[in-house]
Amino acid sequence: MSGVHGPARALTAILMAGAGCAALLASAGRAWAADPTTAPATTTAVGEVIVTARERNEQIERVPAQVTAFTAADIQSKGVRNPADFLSAVPNVTFIATQNAGTSFLVMRGISQARNSEPSAAIIVDGVPMTQPAQFNQSLLDISEIEVLKGPQGAIYGRNAIGGAIIITTQQPTDHWESQALAGYEDGPGFRVAASTSGPLTDQLKVRVAVNYFNTDGHLRNVDTVDRSAKPNADPVNDLSARLTLVYQPNNDFTADLRLSTDLLKTRGLYYTVPNFGSPNFNNPNFTAQPINLNNSGEDHRWIYDAALKLTYNTPVGTLSSITGYSTVWEILTGDGYPFDPFGKSRIAFDFDQSQFLTVGTFTQEIRLTSPENQRFRWIAGGEIYSTSRFISTGNMFDVADEGVVPVFYQPTTPVPFTFVPQGQISFLADRQHQFAWAMYFDTTTDITDHLELSLNARYDSDHRRNTTETPQAYLNAAGIPATFGSSRAHTWTAFEPQVVLKYQFNDDFNIYGSYSRGFRSGGFNQVGVATAAKAAGFDNVGDQFDAETSTTFEAGFKSRLFDRRVAFNGSVWTSLDHGDYYFVFLASNSTQNLGNIKTTRFVGFDLDATARITSELTADLGFGYTHSRIEAFPGASSALVVGSKAPLVSDYTLNAALQYRHNVYNDWDYVLRIDDNLIGPTTFVIPVPAAGEPNPIARDPVNLFDLRTGFQNKTWEVMFWSKNLFNKIYNTEYSTGGFLFKGQPRSLGVDVKVRF
Repeated sequence: MSGVHGPARALTAILMAGAGCAALLASAGRAWAADPTTAPATTTAVGEVIVTARERNEQIERVPAQVTAFTAADIQSKGVRNPADFLSAVPNVTFIATQNAGTSFLVMRGISQARNSEPSAAIIVDGVPMTQPAQFNQSLLDISEIEVLKGPQGAIYGRNAIGGAIIITTQQPTDHWESQALAGYEDGPGFRVAASTSGPLTDQLKVRVAVNYFNTDGHLRNVDTVDRSAKPNADPVNDLSARLTLVYQPNNDFTADLRLSTDLLKTRGLYYTVPNFGSPNFNNPNFTAQPINLNNSGEDHRWIYDAALKLTYNTPVGTLSSITGYSTVWEILTGDGYPFDPFGKSRIAFDFDQSQFLTVGTFTQEIRLTSPENQRFRWIAGGEIYSTSRFISTGNMFDVADEGVVPVFYQPTTPVPFTFVPQGQISFLADRQHQFAWAMYFDTTTDITDHLELSLNARYDSDHRRNTTETPQAYLNAAGIPATFGSSRAHTWTAFEPQVVLKYQFNDDFNIYGSYSRGFRSGGFNQVGVATAAKAAGFDNVGDQFDAETSTTFEAGFKSRLFDRRVAFNGSVWTSLDHGDYYFVFLASNSTQNLGNIKTTRFVGFDLDATARITSELTADLGFGYTHSRIEAFPGASSALVVGSKAPLVSDYTLNAALQYRHNVYNDWDYVLRIDDNLIGPTTFVIPVPAAGEPNPIARDPVNLFDLRTGFQNKTWEVMFWSKNLFNKIYNTEYSTGGFLFKGQPRSLGVDVKVRF
């Protein structure tokens, strides 16, 4: 790692010391386990976990990368229902919920996500890439396994795998009929019902059906009493999700797997608070005293439909796979506008509402040939295409009669802007984007010796986008945007993503590895004229088009199993040089939401995680991640201030810990207690922005969230009491320049009853 900064050298020393300790402990563990007089008879090994991180089934400790896996048992015991529930247990990964269901930020080893950007990791569901970030934050229904793979994974997963990959596998149909049902209550008040059934329709065809419905009044109080919804909370949820899976296997060589799923969500969003202008708390992400006070809570309706077909055929050369996917996302978001004051009390002299609309359809196709596993030289070769059509519109309307928000879709409410009538349109921007991307990849693994393994992998991505302006000319002219209705722009972004991994397996319980990898995330389009408007407003590196992002990462790590495999202890140290990191800019002069590029950012960090089977009844998990970020280059007038600052949205560290206790109390009934603690370190959400009066961003203080689950279960029944954020930590999940604060969820309590039959 020549040229690595001082922090990286220090962290490398830490890692080498940790690896040395692991090796010594492994030797001691084997010696201890070999003596039956000293080994506790009641203690058993940590369960074996099989993952598909490298597109093959292999033991997790054999994968030369940092992988956090959640089995079906883990998902059940932890009570995972959405992405935030499992990401909180992954070192150096944070999930930032904000604004609306379709807007959330995944931050992985410093690689962050911004509004309107591509995700920072590849999201793969049953082999199909989830191409739209608006899909990610949804209910996780009937899941078999989740794997979080950190570090650039472009060689296999390519598109957006710049920070890592999240691989989600749903439950498959079973050979025998089995069913389960769940009913639950939570203190919103709300309720949840879920059910699944699975089994063979014929000797060759199996089916699985799962459905989940959740309804709650929410937990965040809206103090305004004029809200027409007659519901006092800002965050009610009505969510229906369902999945149908059919597996056809006429013989041992051919399998067809069809998955149809949907998630229909009705909730609210945009329930920001904005402190008083000029007050000490205006740019303070730690300020939580101001209540939500909206007269128009608006709506956030999102409909997702997915279809996927996977065909596999075993040939003498290897397994040939065809993976076809199609998804649509439709979301309408409305609510009060900045600064989110009730009608008649606006701090900007007039009241207005806002509407945002998104509709997108994506087709994906991948063809892959995978060599047999029992070879010293193993390979995977494949290619894939993505075709996407997207329409998005945003707009602001006058609220002159306090009559609620009118959703705006393809056209503004009035033909010309600044029409002083109820819901008269102030601004409206719309564009349509067509995208065609393709990629080819080749992944190889060679057993050089019985202990030494070398992986040489490569991928080439090409991403072509054409953006067409759909904003009526009158609104373009009013906003000072030098564009023409119907005009279009096009650009193609390409990248070569190599990966080299070397692993040395000392024995079954200990290995070390080193890797070099490159990740890629495509660029895109801001509005025409943004470059001029941004320069006039004092924002640097914001143009009509934002560049692609690439990241080069060096990593070294170890995997170990200690004390007769009763302890799993893993660690890694890494450094990434990132070019083109995104940051978000809102330009009030033309009401545009834009992405700018940070020329160069250095990330240095380490991951440590451990799982221990302390006794046959008590299991512990511990994970710690540290990320040091530093902006190295930022051309422009603000360079002296920005260079040396932290990257946006990155937390300094994460710490997760869990204890699970299971004790047999009567016949086949067990008592279960699980405690999860998630500590998120100081988080700086924005870079220094002199143009916005924020030259020294304030970091959010550490946030500690504590979850509890306890109850009784046997093979047929389960009764589980739970609480999220048990100690009712009051905090903001996000801060954005301009005083925007988005409140985190307070304490919630509930009980679930499940039956299997």
